[in-house]
Amino acid sequence: MRILIKPVITEKATKASEERNCFGFVVNNKANKVEIKKAVEAAYGVSVTKVRTMNVRPDKKTKFTRTGVQTGKTSAYKKAFVQVAEGDTIDFYNNL
Repeated sequence: MRILIKPVITEKATKASEERNCFGFVVNNKANKVEIKKAVEAAYGVSVTKVRTMNVRPDKKTKFTRTGVQTGKTSAYKKAFVQVAEGDTIDFYNNL
């Protein structure tokens, strides 16, 4: 089971990483906090102090087209925000 799917790179997540050393990831829906902590420590070589998770609900979308009403929804996913120890940092842009 792959734990970390992709990093969350938004303005809010970037500000949190600069001010509080807190980095966001989209993770597997079945992963718990202990597994997320071990995966981040193994992948990036940092020590994690705190892990916070949230389940993001799917959004329902409706479009009114010439052929009728089209309805659908986005996928649900799980986000995790990890706080690393003071002095450690994660660089998402080093492989570009």
